[in-house]
Amino acid sequence: MNRFFGSSAPKNPKPSLQDAITSTDARIGTIEVKVRKLDAELARYKEQLSKLRNGPGKDAVQQRALRTLRQKKLYEGQIAQLAQQSFNMESAAMTTDNLRNTMATFDAMQTANKELRKQYGKIDIDKIENMQFEMEELLEQANEVQETLGRSYAVPDELDEADLEAELDALALEEEEEGSSYLADLNKVPDFVDEAPLEETPSRQEAVKTTA
Repeated sequence: MNRFFGSSAPKNPKPSLQDAITSTDARIGTIEVKVRKLDAELARYKEQLSKLRNGPGKDAVQQRALRTLRQKKLYEGQIAQLAQQSFNMESAAMTTDNLRNTMATFDAMQTANKELRKQYGKIDIDKIENMQFEMEELLEQANEVQETLGRSYAVPDELDEADLEAELDALALEEEEEGSSYLADLNKVPDFVDEAPLEETPSRQEAVKTTA
């Protein structure tokens, strides 16, 4: 059938915004190369004009320099226009990306909101409050059990402070008596010694010194 009626040519995909930006930047680069060439020509004409005297030759060089300068200004105007177009397209692309990111964020938040509603719908607040009350009662019962187990046996509820102070003084007296008896035992002569050692008199110490 295609041989009789022919077939439609495949449609080329439309260029994207990024493709248009790339193409515009390439055109700007091409024109900038031309501007640099014109700058080189203008420099050469300027050098020639500085060496030539007034006359037909100098006038001809000056006319060529003016045409080159006009062409340069034209290219510079095109560069400015293309640069503005590229900037506008980049701004549009940035706005499109931001909008796309915003929509993605909104979709994610909407999905999270649905999930939260689904999860919280399974929670019964009354059951949670009842559980809290039961936990409080259990903790109170546990504290009562601990207090009951912590009671002391065969210990009077109230003790007289005066009796306690008197008992403390008695303990202090016993410690003093034990200390004095210990010192007395140290000064006592051992049983295996027949006589106590004689203390040396001053006269005896002098006699020992003289003999020495």
